[in-house]
Amino acid sequence: MQFRIAPTIFEDFPEVRIGVVTAQGLDNHGSDPAITSQVREAETALVESFRVGNVTEHPRIAPWREAYRKFGAKPKKHLSSIESLARRAIKGDTLRSINKLVDIYNVVSLRHIVPVGGEDLDRIEGGIVLIHARDNEAPVRLLGEADERSPSSGEVIYKDDRGAICRRWNWKEADRTKLTEDTRRAVLVIESLPPVAGDELEKAVDDLADLIQRHCGGETVTTILDRERPETGLDH
Repeated sequence: MQFRIAPTIFEDFPEVRIGVVTAQGLDNHGSDPAITSQVREAETALVESFRVGNVTEHPRIAPWREAYRKFGAKPKKHLSSIESLARRAIKGDTLRSINKLVDIYNVVSLRHIVPVGGEDLDRIEGGIVLIHARDNEAPVRLLGEADERSPSSGEVIYKDDRGAICRRWNWKEADRTKLTEDTRRAVLVIESLPPVAGDELEKAVDDLADLIQRHCGGETVTTILDRERPETGLDH
């Protein structure tokens, strides 16, 4: 099982980096007040950092709006995951607990102001690729939606051998591969575009791996993918 970034992604986004954390032997059952407390702390810290200027002009959000425009999505209609989290925090709309893994990646996303997501590896078919959608992609049902829809041609998606598992890069994930309390093996990704530096991404990846081990147990393996290293194995 491989995780790879297609060459066409680097043609449009040559400086993109993806931090990959694979984890196995996880216990994702129940809730953890310590994680919830960290979510609240991260929300408060993020709000403090946004006190000056418009959300859309923040240096860690504006590049994602530009990326969305580049592959044909309207950033006003389809918010990147980090812009969505930031707007909710600023409005005072606190995040509800989903499960430990999702809560943990929300902590890291808020704390480092980068998009973070995750999938259940046991629900992945074949490997995972970050790629531009073709014009004949299979329909996919996204989280919170009743109907299946096909990705638009040219949009950036994560997909496995069956179809898309996350649309518009990090806009919304598929229901099929979502993290649940029964998840025992997972892959989580942290995405970065300039001006996020390599060492800042590494800190976020280490933070994510540490939180997973402390609160969900198991073993984690971390990798940074970029133009020089566009793929990694997921069967660690």
